[in-house]
Amino acid sequence: MTGIACAPMRLEAAALRVPGLRVLHTGMGPRRAAESVARLGASPVVLAGVAGAVTDRVRPGDVVVATEIDGPDGPVPLPSAPLIAAALRRHGLTVHMGPVASSDTIVEGADRVRLADRGVLAVDMESAQFASIPGPLAVVRSVVDTPDHPLWRPGTVLRGVAGLRSLRAAAPALREWCEAAAGGEILLASPRSFCAGVDRAIEIVERALQRYGAPVYVRRQIVHNAHVVRRLEEMGAVFVQEIEEVPAGATAVLAAHGVGPSVRAEAEAKDLRVIDATCPLVTKVHNEVRRYSARGDTVFLIGHADHEEVEGTVGEAPDQVIVVEDAAAAAQVRVRDPDRVAYAMQTTLAVDEADEIAAVLRKRFPAMSAPRRDDICYATTNRQRAVRAVAENADLVLVVGSTNSSNSKRLVEVSQRSGAPAYLVEDVSEVDLRWLAGARRIGITAGASAPPHLVEELARCLAGLGRDSLRESQVADEDVEFTLPREVS
Repeated sequence: MTGIACAPMRLEAAALRVPGLRVLHTGMGPRRAAESVARLGASPVVLAGVAGAVTDRVRPGDVVVATEIDGPDGPVPLPSAPLIAAALRRHGLTVHMGPVASSDTIVEGADRVRLADRGVLAVDMESAQFASIPGPLAVVRSVVDTPDHPLWRPGTVLRGVAGLRSLRAAAPALREWCEAAAGGEILLASPRSFCAGVDRAIEIVERALQRYGAPVYVRRQIVHNAHVVRRLEEMGAVFVQEIEEVPAGATAVLAAHGVGPSVRAEAEAKDLRVIDATCPLVTKVHNEVRRYSARGDTVFLIGHADHEEVEGTVGEAPDQVIVVEDAAAAAQVRVRDPDRVAYAMQTTLAVDEADEIAAVLRKRFPAMSAPRRDDICYATTNRQRAVRAVAENADLVLVVGSTNSSNSKRLVEVSQRSGAPAYLVEDVSEVDLRWLAGARRIGITAGASAPPHLVEELARCLAGLGRDSLRESQVADEDVEFTLPREVS
């Protein structure tokens, strides 16, 4: 059922009328709002109009998206708020998210202060009546008056015009929300999010901060996720690009992706207390390259040359390692002695593509040595199997992860090869409502470096749009644990 934009005043309704958006003029005030709600049924509803702000940080012309509204038994959360707020920002509006309260009368003076103390951002006269809507609900208010610009001061007309102008600019985003709001199902891939290596790396930084105190320096991102890095920075971690930026004698953590011997030598020269957070499965690949190169083999490293893991692995034997990025490169690569070759793999590759590249190399170099066990880590393999199972039944797949996360990008590619449109998002703020229109079954997964709470937030937001049925698709159980380095154990 198509969503409806409800506007209390005729001027508000006129501002919202854009092609493709159904607009209902409901009337102003609690009584008329209640009468309109009784006629709406289960349609998705976005209530939009002007309102008064109760805090000075919200200015005239700004837009407030309600995270909760007043209900008969207390606050009623509106879970889709982050999605519509992101859409409004993409349309160039200044957007705030927070509680919106309702009042039968205009709120001034001490009443505004009391509401602000509760965390309320704006107050209207109708949203409380919409709390009983059975379907998806969003509340968007364009601010006309603020504590330092109340209605009775000169300039109200101009502020009203600014508020209506913002409401007009918001209309396309409201249409996107209405088109995206529909019943449906969330398909949750499992396993997803943190793997044992990521858990270990994060815990190493946390324990180092506890044991040695801030600052603890971390070379590069400890794992490829902006949310993880930001939280550790707030705890006192300092992220640097190179060891040369770390003061002599300080505590330094090497990130999960691994480093070459030259980085370790540089840290030793600066007398650093080094704590190695390299994932043990990456360390396994380093050991393979050292073993192959020590016996004189040329090593084909299947992976992406610009990835930190590959840079570190190449550093073990830079004169003997050749990075092979795809099947075309595998078909053309040349070596000094075809009988003395071996291969290793970046741990976060797409399994099917890595196997294709290895197959080309094996056909061209029959004597090539291979790892005793696959280099692609168990977590990468499991997450790709899980997202493939979801993608086969989904209209759309959302992968939570950072753009520099190799395993997250591979999940997008695996989903697309399985027939489902797929997008990589840092968090819910990057989800475009236009992707969701017509998608009844939405798959969700997350790369191995993405925090689980980001998936939970995304699922809540989609439930707020009407996808309130959740089904988990589990393809494997993960009980792997890695020991911590002695410096923090």
